[in-house]
Amino acid sequence: MRKPSVKCALLAAMIAEHRWGSPVGEENLLSISAIETSDYPTASEVFDELRGEDYITSKGTRGIELNNSECGALADVLYDECEWDPFEIRSRLKHYEGWDDHDWA
Repeated sequence: MRKPSVKCALLAAMIAEHRWGSPVGEENLLSISAIETSDYPTASEVFDELRGEDYITSKGTRGIELNNSECGALADVLYDECEWDPFEIRSRLKHYEGWDDHDWA
């Protein structure tokens, strides 16, 4: 089994721990992600990069959270970059209402 990228590990942890309206801070996210301690510097950089993604909402010093209105973009990243199966994505992103029109290409 291939080790997920740091970005994919952070996203997986965010999805698993996601509660709408409850941002996750960097330190907490790194501690619950499937990354090694040696990857923390890279993970810190990726955390900052995620703040600028459409599917993430930055809450400043409180952390980041998933953007409910951009689940389609998140689904694309999980499929294309993280190599998740569509079934897994559908089962984890239950709030996305655009499945009927989603293009996996």
